[in-house]
Amino acid sequence: MSTSNAVLQAGGDVTVTLVKESRSGIGYPAVVVRDDGTHAVVRAPWAAPSDRDFGFVRFERGDVFTEHYWRDRWYAVKEVRTADGTLKGWYCDITRPAQITPDGIVSTDLDLDLWVSADGTTVLRLDEDEFEESGLEAHDPPAANRARAALDELERVARAGGLTGLLD
Repeated sequence: MSTSNAVLQAGGDVTVTLVKESRSGIGYPAVVVRDDGTHAVVRAPWAAPSDRDFGFVRFERGDVFTEHYWRDRWYAVKEVRTADGTLKGWYCDITRPAQITPDGIVSTDLDLDLWVSADGTTVLRLDEDEFEESGLEAHDPPAANRARAALDELERVARAGGLTGLLD
């Protein structure tokens, strides 16, 4: 997995592509907020054609996602706000380190997720059944171990005071 040494320029347009380990992904436009060469931040509106209710949060047209990607970490963190700026919470994808080039970001999702509510009182581990079904543990045990460790790390950080310190 190679990444470019290029640093994304604040204000520039990029395409974020989210892929599953074994399937093609979706792409959507985003605007670069900042990039320090390790940690890239982009902002994008909710990209799905319709609203989606997860039970613990509803993503809706007008929601704005500030998405944090790292070239050296096994997760991506998405801060979710309503159109008026009210924080809904953080949706965390366990991923391979992001591939970042001048044209955009490719994030390979490994099926494990974490949700942290805006007030920090709800921290939910998600999709562990999908992770088991993915077969990653059988065909790439080191990546599966990194994925589980990343989920554990994010949960620890969330329960110890929240994700905002991680995102600065």
